[in-house]
Amino acid sequence: MPLKSFTPTTPSRRGAVLPTFEEITRDHPERSLLASLQRHAGRNFRGKITMRHRGGGSKRAYRIIDFKRDKAGVPGKVESIEYDPNRSTRIALVQYTDGEKRYILQPQGLKVGDRIEAGPDAEARTGNALPLARIPTGTMVHNIEMSPGRGGQIVRSAGGAAQVMAREEAYTLIRLPSGEVRRFLSRCMATVGQLGNLDHKNVKSGKAGRTRHLGRRPKVRGSAMTPRDHPHGGGEGRSPIGMAGPKSPWGKPTLGYRTRNNKRTDNMIVRRRRGK
Repeated sequence: MPLKSFTPTTPSRRGAVLPTFEEITRDHPERSLLASLQRHAGRNFRGKITMRHRGGGSKRAYRIIDFKRDKAGVPGKVESIEYDPNRSTRIALVQYTDGEKRYILQPQGLKVGDRIEAGPDAEARTGNALPLARIPTGTMVHNIEMSPGRGGQIVRSAGGAAQVMAREEAYTLIRLPSGEVRRFLSRCMATVGQLGNLDHKNVKSGKAGRTRHLGRRPKVRGSAMTPRDHPHGGGEGRSPIGMAGPKSPWGKPTLGYRTRNNKRTDNMIVRRRRGK
């Protein structure tokens, strides 16, 4: 996905680096694959804010994505590459030979007119979904299931790719984008290829308004607050964080503090992303 910069006619245009969208082949979504998307502005069912700095933004419709890739043995043809406002990567509309249409995440290199297939008998090439047991070692994959039949849950963002490393009995070892090496049941499905929109990480909004359009509200530094509002606040002039490391607004350790507390799946992690 190429990026474009602009003639600095305004301060916001001076710093903006935005996508060209030249890979998009259709400007309106498939209506049969749309669903309403209710916005909650970071609030839970009680109305309490559980995720700060969320709210507003442009209205969106949800595109129903086929994360399960369960149409085994039914070939399909890519009809269009589309923009999805709900995720960083692009999506591809697939027309299957039985007449059904589905959206999938678009891997890098998948174009309009390409043929794709899912199932244990599918060829291990870009866009095809197979059980991990049928994917050759060294292959880059995405949209990986964590439980068989549940649908892909990890490696779903722009530019994401994991690598099949080895096999151990009923498990397949995969190196995730974070560097973590983890075991997955070899019956789990994954899609071959690296996800597209690789330049998403290089996009610069250029203005606060574009961030607000995405539904993100302003963030205030803790050091700019008062001591009653944040542990980092207060002091004359600029003050260091001090205390025993950085804290959240509620006094909990943060910025590198480990929060994982799932001992049930600890044995699935072969090597942690921190290299320890």
